[in-house]
Amino acid sequence: MKYSVYSIVVFFCFLCNTSAQSRINQFLKPSDTLNNSRKNAVVITEATFAAVTLVALDRLWYADYPRSKFKTLNDNEEWLQMDKLGHVFSAYQLGQLGANTLNWAGVSEKNQLLYGATLGLGFLTAVEVMDGFSQEWGFSWGDMMANGLGTGLYVGQELLWEEQRILLKYSFSRSDFVSQRPEKLGNGLSEEFLKDYNGQTYWLSANISTFFKTENFPKWLNIAFGYGADGMLTGNPNDDNFLNQNRVRQFYLSLDVDLTRIKTNSSVLKTIFSVFNIIKVPFPTFSLNSQGAVKWHYIYF
Repeated sequence: MKYSVYSIVVFFCFLCNTSAQSRINQFLKPSDTLNNSRKNAVVITEATFAAVTLVALDRLWYADYPRSKFKTLNDNEEWLQMDKLGHVFSAYQLGQLGANTLNWAGVSEKNQLLYGATLGLGFLTAVEVMDGFSQEWGFSWGDMMANGLGTGLYVGQELLWEEQRILLKYSFSRSDFVSQRPEKLGNGLSEEFLKDYNGQTYWLSANISTFFKTENFPKWLNIAFGYGADGMLTGNPNDDNFLNQNRVRQFYLSLDVDLTRIKTNSSVLKTIFSVFNIIKVPFPTFSLNSQGAVKWHYIYF
């Protein structure tokens, strides 16, 4: 069950954004010491949301497909690995959300990483197990490796630098392939955003000033390296019904903005910046595809 992963990330971010606009600065400001009432609220909310979501998936999604004995599958060659990057992104963002909410409650940095940053890995593992009992899918070790990589990207930077110097971001533009297979790639923008891998780009966005320790660059300026794919009508490149796919990989070089490094004393703005920081800011961009074609984009999103 691949597409629910992205829906969950988007829903989490929506909740945070709604909270940011409706609470005062004092409420949003992280606690300097352990605040048990906040900690309990975070634990209960996250546990309840995870449980309700898993039950809903079981009743509303998996119930539409035959059950089976637990099985695994190797889907590492599908979608030019765009689905795997979706798992990396989801695990990273959910882990960051888990750590940030515990930081808001004044939980120690060690416990933020131990119990917060692993939120995405734990939740996505449960979803993967449910996949394993569905005849339609199966437990994918490739997905699990991607989940672990996303969690590791967050935890590793906190252990190494005590900050996120390299962010994992997302951007989306509507592709021309949806009209050829809307039942698979999405019917309408809301579905395309989640299902059409041709329109998705995942970015590693590195903060320049933290690596070069210089005042010559704005603190918020990042350099971004992106990966996408194009020409895909199905995950399997050897699908007999879609043998004429012109599947190409896309590589991008661009600039970006780390919104969390923009100085402000407003906790509301800090929260909003943190939420929208998952999205790559449009900038002029160079692209190179796997067929050797180079292109300059005046603005790429």
